[in-house]
Amino acid sequence: MTAITTKRRILSVSRRSDIPAHYLDWFMASVERGEALVDHPYTHAPQSIPLTPETVHTLVFWTKDIGPFLKRGCDRILEKKGFHLYFNLTVNSDSPILEPGIPPLTERLDALGELCQRVGPRAVTWRFDPICHFRDANGQPHDNLHDFTRIAQGACDAKIHRCITSFVDLYPKVVRRSRAAGIELTDPSIHEKVAVVLRLNRELQRLGIDLFTCCENELHAALPFGTGITPAACIPGPLLADLYGGGLSLARDAGQRRSAGCQCTQSRDIGSYTLHPCPSGCLYCYANKG
Repeated sequence: MTAITTKRRILSVSRRSDIPAHYLDWFMASVERGEALVDHPYTHAPQSIPLTPETVHTLVFWTKDIGPFLKRGCDRILEKKGFHLYFNLTVNSDSPILEPGIPPLTERLDALGELCQRVGPRAVTWRFDPICHFRDANGQPHDNLHDFTRIAQGACDAKIHRCITSFVDLYPKVVRRSRAAGIELTDPSIHEKVAVVLRLNRELQRLGIDLFTCCENELHAALPFGTGITPAACIPGPLLADLYGGGLSLARDAGQRRSAGCQCTQSRDIGSYTLHPCPSGCLYCYANKG
């Protein structure tokens, strides 16, 4: 008789909130309990999601501030329990307007280096995301690209080889939020976007870092042939299988923005828009209703 093998799932922690920065008590208590209790994002029905090494192939963390996670030694605690870890770490330029609740860049770069030393750089993707263009109250144009070269060098020093980027999506609530803060987020032309990513790609190529675009089909179609820029899988199933072995489904995630170019492998998100509202206050955040 052939044994039935149950594939373990990838858990996303989380697209909906910055759990490593703000909800570690909840998450670590869930690990001890062996289940995450969350509500459905639309029906709000309570759900119990198994949270054990036997049921989880990889925990994929999304965060702009990995400092609290490292200070508590959560990586070592989780690895000792048998969990595999992967990190999508967003490090953008310092911007008290766009990201008012984020630590200073020097602190974030130090944490990036420490994270790569502890879990290995292959288990970390640097996200410079989103690229934002905006006008101030006087109509003067600005963007958040001013620290890109410095961050790229820090990522190179940490031996990171993947950078994912995209341009800000101007959802109505994002537009309202930015106007209330006294700025007007703008959407560059496709030609301007191409020029920006080609410039960033030239910088990254010199540092041995590959550039990926997240949900940017129109941009990708407009790029010249041979740039090496490819659509991103922020949940990269094949890479996770290479890092930690098989036993997981490599199916594309039907719940994400596939029509826009999302390449993510199927995962289950254990964050909650209502239970874990993010206090970081980023103006461009699609998840935060405030």
